[in-house]
Amino acid sequence: MSENEHEAKMAHPRMASGALFFDDRGQVLLLEPTYKDYRDIPGGYVETGESPLQACVREVREELGIAPPIGRLLAVDWAPSPAEGDKVLYIFDGGTLPPELEAAIRLEESEIQSYSYHPLAAVDSLTIPRLARRIRAAAAARQDGRLSYLEHGQDVASRA
Repeated sequence: MSENEHEAKMAHPRMASGALFFDDRGQVLLLEPTYKDYRDIPGGYVETGESPLQACVREVREELGIAPPIGRLLAVDWAPSPAEGDKVLYIFDGGTLPPELEAAIRLEESEIQSYSYHPLAAVDSLTIPRLARRIRAAAAARQDGRLSYLEHGQDVASRA
């Protein structure tokens, strides 16, 4: 196989990165984007030369106007999309936002209409199914102190 043929068969996934933030009652922070009809977590696509963690920090700063410490990786999701191609999505632990950081939130108004906290049980009714599964799996990984590998938002270990 030539190098060009090998290159053509290699995956070139788009990568995105985001963070889960919680309030002191364990509810998850969800954004209401101006350009989507469902809620999402803070985050976005990884840019060239940027690590998934760097992208998460940048996206949180851009969308929320704050730079909280971002914790450990909670979940990686292999989520190819017929419309957008192969994707690898990373979710990091944003932890519980202290009141002074929450008070400092300044939304990127051209992208984000609002934010609010929601019980994990409500996530299914607020976002798309694959993202809801991803959020729940990442929250469970946070609770259990582990990393979750997902495919299409499904924990592969739970399917074994």
